[in-house]
Amino acid sequence: MSEEILINVTPRETRVAVVENGMMQEVYLERASRRGYVGNVYKGRVQRVMPGMQAAFVDIGLERAAFLHASDIVRPAVSAGNGDSVPAQNNGNGGAPSISSLVHEGQEIVVQVIRDPISSKGARLSAHLSIPSRYLVLLPYAKTLGVSVRIEDEDERQRLKDILGDLIGEDPLGYIVRTNAEGQSATALAFDVTYLGKVWRVVQENIASSKVGERVYEELSLPLRALRDLLHEGIEKVRVDSRETYDKVCKFVHKFMPELDERIEHYDGERPIFDLYGAEDEIQRALRREVPLKSGGHLVVDQTEAMTTIDVNTGAYLGSRNLEETVYRTNLEAAQAAARQLRLRNLGGIIIIDFIDMVDEEHKRQVLRTLEKALARDHAKTTVYPMSALGLVEMTRKRTTKSLEYQLCEPCPACDGRGTLKTPETVTYEIFREITRAVRQFDAEKLMVLASPVVVDRILEEESVGVAELEEFIGKTITFQAEDHYAQERFDVVLL
Repeated sequence: MSEEILINVTPRETRVAVVENGMMQEVYLERASRRGYVGNVYKGRVQRVMPGMQAAFVDIGLERAAFLHASDIVRPAVSAGNGDSVPAQNNGNGGAPSISSLVHEGQEIVVQVIRDPISSKGARLSAHLSIPSRYLVLLPYAKTLGVSVRIEDEDERQRLKDILGDLIGEDPLGYIVRTNAEGQSATALAFDVTYLGKVWRVVQENIASSKVGERVYEELSLPLRALRDLLHEGIEKVRVDSRETYDKVCKFVHKFMPELDERIEHYDGERPIFDLYGAEDEIQRALRREVPLKSGGHLVVDQTEAMTTIDVNTGAYLGSRNLEETVYRTNLEAAQAAARQLRLRNLGGIIIIDFIDMVDEEHKRQVLRTLEKALARDHAKTTVYPMSALGLVEMTRKRTTKSLEYQLCEPCPACDGRGTLKTPETVTYEIFREITRAVRQFDAEKLMVLASPVVVDRILEEESVGVAELEEFIGKTITFQAEDHYAQERFDVVLL
């Protein structure tokens, strides 16, 4: 499989795309005015303790107070980043202590952002810091020595654990070996141990000298972060269209991954790099609800506050055999397409995939297996549950940043994010009711209605009789004025 990383840099925005076999699979954005917070460490102050939620709200200098749950204070989820993880450690008492016994209002606390603010929710925090490098993750508050569960070979796991054990000796800090470390030498791991030790000493100095609300550790910028997490032996090329960023990338790669130096290229072509690979078109398509399938079927993706749903439809695909075979083939293709859309759109949280009903149990198993295989390349942690009797597949995908849609779009001002508008007929009758209400409350000789042209046209053409009846009923004259800048649902009744 051919894999490339594209880095597109403009003065106010940086984008990174992961391309597999010529098709974009993932895209990451970072804007100068709105950089993400995940990975940053802050000195915060507890604002409110909520015993009923087993959580506290912490001021870390952001617009909204951030959320800190008791489980993120007592029982750290030992995560190696990049989808790597090892089992969380239990605190031994069978459950987390009360949040009131862990923190109190006004207390200063050092915390790390583990999820960006999303919609109306503030950032999610953890008191268990983790600082990643190329091959390791430093856990300064946990004496842990673990290996990513994605490294499945037991001999390799033991080899890495032995190397790391020799390197850290009696070091009180904890470490997790990341997936990227598979097959790496003791020298490479030793370099990371040294690097992380230096970073932690700087962080400790910053903690001692900083005030509440100040950042004491900042995650790398998007291009360097992407290379740290995504660059591996399977990546053929990294193309960067900015000379300044290319120089920074080269220094970073030469320092941490010198064996991959030759894979970094500066792209200076006249055609924009994202256009060259069709990435711009893919981004536009990823903002649509409907995803066409090659067979003629399609997916319908709906993102809501609670969950994301993906509905599978056969569409124009009729198949060449029987209905069951047609449904099976469509579901197989949909499973692969759905996995790709989750990565491309960066959808997280609870996800429900509504496959077309299948009778054959083996077909159901094959579709589920296809979905799991397609998700295996996902850098975010995913959990897939068995297919229900209704043909629904429930799954979760770890969410740390906003989805592509939430990053690039905002609610429609005309419909306020509902996705639908009241019809001109509905608005017409709302206007009639408002006129009746206004006449009963206020005294006026005549009334003027300001509304959108489409609503005014409908009233004058199709509701002329209704207007005459209303004028006779209220004993007033009503005039109508079209306002081009009014949205379809907006209107004003003016008393004259």
